[in-house]
Amino acid sequence: MATLLFKLRGVPDDEIEEIRALLTDNHINYYETTAGNWGISMPAIWLHNNEQLEQSKALLADYQKERAKHAQQIYAEQCHEGTQRTIFSIIQEAPLKFVLYLLAILFVLYLATVPVSFLFAS
Repeated sequence: MATLLFKLRGVPDDEIEEIRALLTDNHINYYETTAGNWGISMPAIWLHNNEQLEQSKALLADYQKERAKHAQQIYAEQCHEGTQRTIFSIIQEAPLKFVLYLLAILFVLYLATVPVSFLFAS
């Protein structure tokens, strides 16, 4: 019976490729399901053989630890070099976009609070 190993929704393409390679290199029988045409199904990696589940989980746990360690190293390097994106650098990259989003947020807040203020005003 097939067993769910790893859900793929929201997973970057490079990580999916590395997981496929990891499973293939370790001779683990798997197959993938997609989100389907409408994107409502569950994209995932499934195992054909339940006997390989523990080995697969251990491999994935090790892989994810290494990936997290690598991402933390990149983040630390970017912070040290001063190239890590901050909220201020994002605003500087697209000030018009920031202003438009801010106006949209304020408009929604206005629409959400005006009817309530009329209830309490009378």
